[in-house]
Amino acid sequence: MSSIYTLNLTALLALNAALFYTRQKVHPIPPTSKPSPNPNPKPQNASPLQSLLTSPLTPFLTVYTLTMTSDWLQGPYLYPLYTSTHLLPPSSLPPLFTTGFLSGAISGSFIGSLADTHGRKKACLAFCLIYALSCLLTTISPSLPVLYLGRVLGGLGTSLLFTVFESFLVSDFKNRGLEGRLGETFGVMSTLNSMVAIASGIGGEWLVAGTGTNKAPFWLAAGVLMVAGGVMKMTWKENYALNEGPDKKSDEEAKEEKSLFKTLSDPKILALGLSTTVFEGSMYLFVFFWAPALQSSSSSSSSSSSSPSGASLPYGVIFAAFMASTLASSLIFGKITERLPFGSLLLSLLGVSSLCFLAASNTSSSQFTFWVFCLFEACVGIYFPTMGFLKGKLIDDGVRSQVYGFLRIPLNVFVVVALLVTGRMESDKAFVVVFRVCSGLLLLAAGGFWGLVVRKSGVDVQVE
Repeated sequence: MSSIYTLNLTALLALNAALFYTRQKVHPIPPTSKPSPNPNPKPQNASPLQSLLTSPLTPFLTVYTLTMTSDWLQGPYLYPLYTSTHLLPPSSLPPLFTTGFLSGAISGSFIGSLADTHGRKKACLAFCLIYALSCLLTTISPSLPVLYLGRVLGGLGTSLLFTVFESFLVSDFKNRGLEGRLGETFGVMSTLNSMVAIASGIGGEWLVAGTGTNKAPFWLAAGVLMVAGGVMKMTWKENYALNEGPDKKSDEEAKEEKSLFKTLSDPKILALGLSTTVFEGSMYLFVFFWAPALQSSSSSSSSSSSSPSGASLPYGVIFAAFMASTLASSLIFGKITERLPFGSLLLSLLGVSSLCFLAASNTSSSQFTFWVFCLFEACVGIYFPTMGFLKGKLIDDGVRSQVYGFLRIPLNVFVVVALLVTGRMESDKAFVVVFRVCSGLLLLAAGGFWGLVVRKSGVDVQVE
């Protein structure tokens, strides 16, 4: 069983190697020439990754890479830490996970406003401290009150991670006059995130094997966050909403800025919010249900082929294959956006993802299910830079962090409700219901985005 998945991973890694080689061949590094008068030059023949890693944006990308490393280090080991190290009964796990999502939903209502008003750099520094504390509380004691506090801080940290960092980046780009490179930068961030996920998975496995404890990745994550905070403190400049901070606008200028309510009631933002909730909510549910789905299809395949059943799947190899799929799609993101506007691209991603969930809920072939899941992960690799670019274009900077925070409220509520409902299902085929519901909602989100944004408003943003 494991050999076929190892072969699949090898094929995906070879594809990534070929894509990397093609990018470097198409975008050779130019010879050294006289300094450019432009303080933020973009070498015409350099690849996006090369040009960004040698630019003033390097401090942000460094911190982003470190923070995502800390996040990926924890993910695979939270469940085994609770069950194998802390010896918690299975019945206590759903409330713990639900607490994290509820914390994220509640904090989404106020963290954006605090970041816009008091500074987004300060909010990012607060994330490093809060998430590090969450890591430590998760490991120091099996006491449920301590673990619940760790989940509360973890949910708050996750809201900060996916709200204020992106808000800081977009605002910083506008201040530098680099809005034309937003799509390119989000693509590079997606590539770096995929590479970090693969490296963190392998590194975390070695770390646990070497130390003999599931706590080690959390300790390392806390240390990485402290390093990220130090780099941020030394290299980042503070930025605020356009009508806040030292450069606060006059009352008349501030009135011209869109209010939070006006922004959230904009049909384009509503459609964007629906797309965010459904796609990212489906992604979180996929994280919970891909393993039982593959296990079920593997058992069906084994029964039909008279092969030995009950063998454990190589989850680490499969996870690495998913991340390799995400990496591959992020590597071709730039080429895709040269030909397809961002609005149309988001529509395509929602449609393809809907088909992926529908196909996965109507098959008993383990290999077909695996490759459908890889296709969905490829959509994930393109989705985040696409959504980041669209939010950067459509949301006013004066309320950016607030809107980003509020958009995460329905997302977290959606996941909590889904987990509570499926937790009451006795069937081991709960994933079939979840996948079909996700498929229908993704199709609904695609229709809403097309009707309210692309068709009605004529917004189909092309890269500049």
